[in-house]
Amino acid sequence: MSAVASQNYDLLVIGGGVNGTGIARDAAGRGLSVVLCEQDDLAAHTSSASTKLIHGGLRYLEDFHFRLVRKALKEREVLLAAAPHIMRPLRFVMPHAAHLRPTWMIRAGLFLYDHLAARRRLSASAAIDLRTHIAGAPLRESYRHGFVYSDGRVDDARLVMLNALDAQARGATIHTRTRCERLTGEPPWWRATLASPAGRREVRVRAVVNATGPWAGRFVAEATPLRTAHQVRLVKGSHVVVPRLFAHRFAYIFQNEDRRIVFAIPYEQEFTLLGTTDVDFHGDPASVTIEPAEIAYLCALANRYFKQPLTPAEVVWSYSGVRPLLADEASDPMSVTRDYALELERQPAPMLSVFGGKLTTYRRLAEDAVDLVSTALSRRRARWTAGALLPGGDLPHGSLAVFLRTLARRYPWLPDALRLRYALAYGTRIERVLGSAASLGGLGEEILPQLYENELEYLYREEFAHSAQDILWRRSKLGLHLAKGDVSPLERWLAARERASAPRRTAPTATL
Repeated sequence: MSAVASQNYDLLVIGGGVNGTGIARDAAGRGLSVVLCEQDDLAAHTSSASTKLIHGGLRYLEDFHFRLVRKALKEREVLLAAAPHIMRPLRFVMPHAAHLRPTWMIRAGLFLYDHLAARRRLSASAAIDLRTHIAGAPLRESYRHGFVYSDGRVDDARLVMLNALDAQARGATIHTRTRCERLTGEPPWWRATLASPAGRREVRVRAVVNATGPWAGRFVAEATPLRTAHQVRLVKGSHVVVPRLFAHRFAYIFQNEDRRIVFAIPYEQEFTLLGTTDVDFHGDPASVTIEPAEIAYLCALANRYFKQPLTPAEVVWSYSGVRPLLADEASDPMSVTRDYALELERQPAPMLSVFGGKLTTYRRLAEDAVDLVSTALSRRRARWTAGALLPGGDLPHGSLAVFLRTLARRYPWLPDALRLRYALAYGTRIERVLGSAASLGGLGEEILPQLYENELEYLYREEFAHSAQDILWRRSKLGLHLAKGDVSPLERWLAARERASAPRRTAPTATL
């Protein structure tokens, strides 16, 4: 078995989702030498299959999860400041269905939601008259009154990417399409066997973080000599994307007879995102797909509220993810806690396993995880991420509007739609995408509509993108806009780029 000589690290993070990349970023920023491995692409599974929200979880108040909601609301403010290009405020409208929840209950819940944590960027909740409010126009006439409150939206896959980029900038080594096959204890080290398309290698690490999400329990059982006290409950959440159902800037939160709620969110300018479902899952998390019954459920709920009828045939895209929720006694998947637990084993060397969690609290989870690991390694250093920007987030005055006006003056030759997409995806890193281009022609060949060579080169070189799926569905959502277009030009470009980079790769030279 071959490996690169002297591959010793303080910390191996296994899993390239939001928790794994967040932990790698935090640990690298505290001075630990970090290597992260992900068996597929970054954000390939759960972390790109969310409802795209940064939120406290209004409905969790009904189950008295006040501590979790408060923690998430505090994090909402931190994250909105850290990356204002990929995370922005969003106002939600809740049409009032009196037979589901009485007015006093909704008012009490919204009052708590407004005051459990400080709000600096978001407006307070309010009652509205749907007969006169712009958000009432697409709704059935039976909904006359409602409420509006604030939360945030996020590009979840790009949030993962920004954490990986920042981790790398602070010294972490990131390996995608690399699976950790085995951990062998050699006190005070772990010896990790990593497998990639290029072959196997071994690294020695002083500590390991198991951030494999839905695979957390399975990884420990199959790849380590340890056993875990906590377990995860796998719950499938599915979403559908349909042609735009409304043109205004508000989103909706709809109540259903089964106490579940579904969001309807403006998405990618031309579409509406509907989700999510909550269904216990027992299959392979890598091959999860939406069921026809879930599509019918989401369409039926939309039809209960919207005037415009929606049928399953109108769904243009769907996606599903398996949420690894911390197993508790709840019988209903919707009631399972979204909080997290961290389990640290110290022998034969420190290994921390992450169970549960939600997108909004990933940064706090990372802080807690690195606190435990660094203490176990006697390398305790101060927390730092609460006030730190993510790559591209250093917008002028922290304002997306100001940034967009600046870009319009600086790059008047960029088409409006392309300039907006670049701004929302890359923030101030747009210069790394554009390079020296001074005209549209300077961006190189347009490989697919809106996808130029300069951007492809940037994504391949700096953002670990190596497949059409990586680029069209995670680094961007251009796949939605291509309908069923031919992506073979992109695949040919990537194949040529792979061939061009192959001679520069060197084979592993030594064993540990």
